[in-house]
Amino acid sequence: MPELRKEPVSGRWVIVATERAARPTDFETNPQIIKSSFCPFCEGNEDKTPPEILAYRDNGAMPNTGGWRVRVVPNKFPALQAEGEYFKCEDGIYDKMNGIGAHEVIIESPRHIQSLTSLDNGNVEEVLSCYRDRLIDLKSDKRFVYGLLFKNVGFSAGASLEHTHSQLIVTPIVPPLVANEIANAKVFYQRTGKCLFCDMIQQEIETDKRVVISTDNFVVFAPFASRFPFETWILPKKHESNFENLQGAEAKELAYVLKSVLAKLEATLDFPPYNYIIHSAPFNVTESKHFHWHIEIIPRLTNIAGFEWGTGFYINPTPPEESAELLRI
Repeated sequence: MPELRKEPVSGRWVIVATERAARPTDFETNPQIIKSSFCPFCEGNEDKTPPEILAYRDNGAMPNTGGWRVRVVPNKFPALQAEGEYFKCEDGIYDKMNGIGAHEVIIESPRHIQSLTSLDNGNVEEVLSCYRDRLIDLKSDKRFVYGLLFKNVGFSAGASLEHTHSQLIVTPIVPPLVANEIANAKVFYQRTGKCLFCDMIQQEIETDKRVVISTDNFVVFAPFASRFPFETWILPKKHESNFENLQGAEAKELAYVLKSVLAKLEATLDFPPYNYIIHSAPFNVTESKHFHWHIEIIPRLTNIAGFEWGTGFYINPTPPEESAELLRI
């Protein structure tokens, strides 16, 4: 019989259709990348992007030239713009504000490769360090409140270029979805005195039904109420609310974990389109006892249709227990 499962962090309900469980071969996983004869992200084309904001370079390499390993540039078509002052006003019953923020592209390699898994662990660690450095820099701007790091892979996941890259959008408000996670976690903490995420980690490790990878400092599991087939989350085992506090050995270990789980998804699902999103605490929160940063990885295997839009429920045809079992292989 199908099950209705509640995801405690967001509070949303998911229908897990256990009787029509879909296997990896049941999904169409063609990434559907838009091919192009020219790539502005490749080394040698630095003048085809906006001037770089940050780059990890070889010694002596000049800005906006070759010799870089990871490079950050403003998005050429930004969702929000850094110029201007914060201004909010009412328009009758409606609220509006000017669209200040930041929109940056993290180019993860000078080579024209399509997947983060094609990089060695040291390069992936530098990508994560770049994420951290940009968050630390942008949070010093008091106009900005929240930074969302995300990666789109494949045309159906929102990517327009195949060269491996991720993005950072900084907003003047906390996004509603993140605010809802924080609020639910706070209610749990006020009721129990414990972090919801830490309890989730403990239960997942103890039951070991949905765990995909477990290392000294990180755990990867398929969430109990996964919205989508093969959805996976990465969480630090030690309580930490801010991703930008990632340092040293933990960054190195996370690079291994992230690359490993992406490689498992690619091998199991034949290189699916996917998104990953990093949820961290807002910029004005230096330490939260109830919120816990995490990475959500969402393969794009099913479509959201009328029922999902009309109810807010998701229908997942692959139970997370089966997803985890297949990914562990």
